[in-house]
Amino acid sequence: MKTTHMIAAAAMSLGVASAAVAQEKWTMTTTWPTSLELIEIDKHFVDLANKLTGGDLSIEFFEGGALVPAGEVFGAVESGTIQAGADWPGYWAGRNSAFSPLATTASLFNAVDYVNWIQQWGGAELYNEIYGKFGMVYLPYGVTNNESGFRTNKKIETLDDLQGMRLRLSGLEQGRLLEKLGGSQVSMAGGEIYQSLERGVIDGAEFSTPNVDFSGGFQQVTKFWATPGWHQSASVFGVMINKASWDALSAETQATLKVAADANLIWSLAFTEKRATEAYQQFKDAGIEITRYDDAALAKIQEMANTVIEETACENPDSAKVYLSQVEYLNDYAKWRDASAPFNLGRTPNGPDVEKLRACAAK
Repeated sequence: MKTTHMIAAAAMSLGVASAAVAQEKWTMTTTWPTSLELIEIDKHFVDLANKLTGGDLSIEFFEGGALVPAGEVFGAVESGTIQAGADWPGYWAGRNSAFSPLATTASLFNAVDYVNWIQQWGGAELYNEIYGKFGMVYLPYGVTNNESGFRTNKKIETLDDLQGMRLRLSGLEQGRLLEKLGGSQVSMAGGEIYQSLERGVIDGAEFSTPNVDFSGGFQQVTKFWATPGWHQSASVFGVMINKASWDALSAETQATLKVAADANLIWSLAFTEKRATEAYQQFKDAGIEITRYDDAALAKIQEMANTVIEETACENPDSAKVYLSQVEYLNDYAKWRDASAPFNLGRTPNGPDVEKLRACAAK
């Protein structure tokens, strides 16, 4: 009888423990408001994660600004106020400049390069190394190809046209590159761009891919669009997870979240490329005049971007380490990519000096 009671008590205890695991709940927010289509990448991940974890984890998702201002999402996750926060890593470059190449590059990586690098060339480990300095785990789960470019009311056809222009632009290296081209960087949140363009506070702006820009209504307050978006040749998005919250999960649930992130990464590329294609036509139908820099201008930008990357990377060994890994990937993948041209996955850029980056990473 005593043995029966012990077994029953053990079973009850096990059931309580199982229920506790099943009732694990997270609060997650994002840097994006509902009005910007980038939030769809976050929503898709949350939906996948909730389905795939089978009740072991329940993530309640809030749009940007509903819990904390967009700029405070990092701190909220770091402190454990919330368990998870969706982001674009470049917003945190002021904390560590290595966040910049984890988010985007100027004239370097395309979206496929980021996927390759993250999945097979050591990129995922570097995200966790940098975010780990702030007590977080990071899952990259979204990628977009090159961003639209500048939207203005003054036509931009050559690099000389950038002289003296005040342009909303994100990114540490991107701002420095714009300054070398004679323009000046203005930083502001995505939700402030429309009114700033409408009131003439800035001369132009970039934000994201065509579909996201269209959701922001920029076709209503600008006349011209200069392509391609050399400043951000691709962008990565993901979820910051408080390390203590991550460690509280079972190994199985952790693995499931990684699967959800990997699946979302590939979905996001196809989804945003389809939507960008549709939005490109929408901009044309709205009467926006689209111009394109010539090949000579793009070659000059590549050369200048390399210099800026080398200079910026060498200010911080963490940044140099990330860039070194990315350029080593480009050089390695070039063997096959160039041999399979033109039936390949994008271009191999004539990028920064790998030995300069190696020396700076070793400091």
